[in-house]
Amino acid sequence: MVDDARSAGSTVVAAALELFAENGYEQTSVEQIAQSAGVSRSTFFRQFGGKDDVVFADHEVLLAQLREYLGSAHENPWAAVCEASVQVFRHFAADPDLARRRYAVVREVPSLRDREIVTVFRYERLFDEYLRQALPGLDPIDAVAFAAMVTAVHNHVLRRLLRGTQRVPASVLSEAYDDLMHRFGVHPDGEPAADDDVVVATFPRRMPAAEVARRLGSLR
Repeated sequence: MVDDARSAGSTVVAAALELFAENGYEQTSVEQIAQSAGVSRSTFFRQFGGKDDVVFADHEVLLAQLREYLGSAHENPWAAVCEASVQVFRHFAADPDLARRRYAVVREVPSLRDREIVTVFRYERLFDEYLRQALPGLDPIDAVAFAAMVTAVHNHVLRRLLRGTQRVPASVLSEAYDDLMHRFGVHPDGEPAADDDVVVATFPRRMPAAEVARRLGSLR
């Protein structure tokens, strides 16, 4: 039943974007969308709150999926955030023509552009909150900075897909995240030795963990 509902929702989204492209966003009515998609007006409103919700329907599904993905255990939280972002990219890259039609509509309607900005921030906030929860004691600035950069890099690569005519493989984004994690020194594969690396310090086993953390923090 869930898959059937998602399939029907996808049909409505595709029909709406096609009508928006042909007639314009403001000139297209809910009734026209429902008729084109082969659903009733009441069914439309059960699935979507309005025309703008049709445009951003995929994001609601993706955000829910990412919350579930990040809610499970991950060995490296930094890599998990990057992988979550790659999952979003793969979704849109799977049907680039549909993604480009959506992008064209959003670009032409000011209210949709404003909502897109809010939607992008929701991804960034999700990543930020996950990092703080997964890494207790993490400096909030590091969490915010990493989440913002992951989101910005994703949007940059996605725009290459949306503004062009060629496919952009997800590997392009994955490679960019590899570089980002190396810059932060958090890559799962570790980092090569550098001339300015800190010497390893030792502490008595009986020393409280909080004091160890405090002393290590003072070495920064």
